Amino acid sequence: MIRLKGVDMKFSPCVGQCTDEGTHCAGCGRTHEEVAETKKLIMDLVNYAHKMNYDNPADFAGFVARTMLFKLQILNSN
Repeated sequence: MIRLKGVDMKFSPCVGQCTDEGTHCAGCGRTHEEVAETKKLIMDLVNYAHKMNYDNPADFAGFVARTMLFKLQILNSN
């Protein structure tokens, strides 16, 4: 994946008013490509947690979030 140098993006979560027209969703403002990639990432995590049959999925989700933020801090410090 290519990081856009000099471009700071702010994540905008889904607000339940999704549209398919144009290049961006009128509900959240994200590109349709970003929405599709995010959905795939989420479904991959959901399917993995389901496959593992975790009885504590909230702990798994918290671990993923903390680990992602930690690794992102490392990448951003370089």
